[in-house]
Amino acid sequence: MIKVVGYCRVSTDNQKVEGTIELQTRALAEYAKANDYELIQIFQDEGVSGGLENRPALAEMFAFLEKTTDIKDVLIYKLDRLARDLYIQEHLIKKLEALEKRLISTKEPDLASDDPMRKAFRQFMGIVAELEKSFITMRLSGGRINKAKNGLYAGGGVALGYKSIDKDLVVSEKEAGIIKKIYKMKRNKMGLREIARHLNETETPTARGGKWYAGTIKYILQNSLYKGFMEYSSVEVKRPELVLI
Repeated sequence: MIKVVGYCRVSTDNQKVEGTIELQTRALAEYAKANDYELIQIFQDEGVSGGLENRPALAEMFAFLEKTTDIKDVLIYKLDRLARDLYIQEHLIKKLEALEKRLISTKEPDLASDDPMRKAFRQFMGIVAELEKSFITMRLSGGRINKAKNGLYAGGGVALGYKSIDKDLVVSEKEAGIIKKIYKMKRNKMGLREIARHLNETETPTARGGKWYAGTIKYILQNSLYKGFMEYSSVEVKRPELVLI
């Protein structure tokens, strides 16, 4: 059997459009079974944008592929789950090709770039996804910017250490301890991978029940919300009651 890995992504804002992570993972498993693939592992980014920043599972997948030579293909639910932006989409496909891995979508035909018509179709789908993203952004951004200007939670994934009550953020005392622990370990000169390994070994829960990765730790350490600054788009508002460090 051909060995493959899967990649899933959903952004919190658009779950009604994109479907849940569970829907995507189930589709990958069914597709692999129907096509006689051995699905080794599924990497999941939940509640993240389609850009390249803050996608720990995608980074982990590429690291896995670089050291695992017997994986032949990468299975995705739809092309826009890899990325909506056409440039990023093509960049990631080129990275996979450099690793001699083929990209397979459960919803689109053969994406092999050595066929000019297939490449044109793939790029067309990327343009459609970009336009769809722009339309969704246009509808959502206006109201959220106004909320952010008023110091309110503008939506999106709730960061570890907080919870959403009445459409605003408040500190979660249970999770806040995890954030303080991470910052303390960093002050004690522990590296990102070392911190992630320690949290996994001590079975410290993540925001969504997965594993800890170095990329996740980096995101937490760079998140200004823990210092009491709520940011959305170009708006930044001071929220002293949300300070955790």
